[in-house]
Amino acid sequence: MISKLPRWVEFGAFFLSVLAGSVNAIGLLGFQHQSVSHLSGTATLLGANLFQGNVVVLHLVYVLLSFVAGSALSGFLVGNTALKLGRNYSFALLLEGGLLFAAMAALMSGSVSGHYLASAACGLQNALVTTYSGALIRTTHVTGLFTDIGIMLGLKLRGQQLDRRRVGLYCLIIAGFIGGGSFGAVLYASMAFKALLVPGSMAVALAVGYSLYVNIKNRNDRRVG
Repeated sequence: MISKLPRWVEFGAFFLSVLAGSVNAIGLLGFQHQSVSHLSGTATLLGANLFQGNVVVLHLVYVLLSFVAGSALSGFLVGNTALKLGRNYSFALLLEGGLLFAAMAALMSGSVSGHYLASAACGLQNALVTTYSGALIRTTHVTGLFTDIGIMLGLKLRGQQLDRRRVGLYCLIIAGFIGGGSFGAVLYASMAFKALLVPGSMAVALAVGYSLYVNIKNRNDRRVG
């Protein structure tokens, strides 16, 4: 249940959704209108071009595989889908930042490999926070969040109790993603692909902040013990 999640989850989920929204906006504006933070649109484009003998097909396949590779990397580094303070999220976030910096450098040099690196970064992030006590959390897309909010509202109309914290968390993530999209659009308008420097730096800052928080909490726990 969402109610069992520690309070630091809201902070992390919001800033991760801002990060993903900004990367996705930069992708839509600069990667031939392709989303990179989620795969629904990419998979649809692949299906639409599959039997046309189009060179775009191979590119789209690489984008999809890059996202999966990023998710696999997260699974290897973190080692568990259960959200828990102390797991190696900091290194995964540092790696995400590195992938975004590499994507920026590739795109600025005209290489499409930047699309794959950005997709891998989003796949890595999306896998960081997954399933905990039956509650599904995603920070790189919002379709499922809108669906869950709609379901909960429907159940409320049937007289069931509304999980206010869950609704609040989902609304926070949605607001972060939309705000990140606006932020990314503004950045791209003034910086082009250099705009990826900002979400990449955000990932690094979150990694450092998480490590500091874990160290401080561990010291406090030892004092109490």
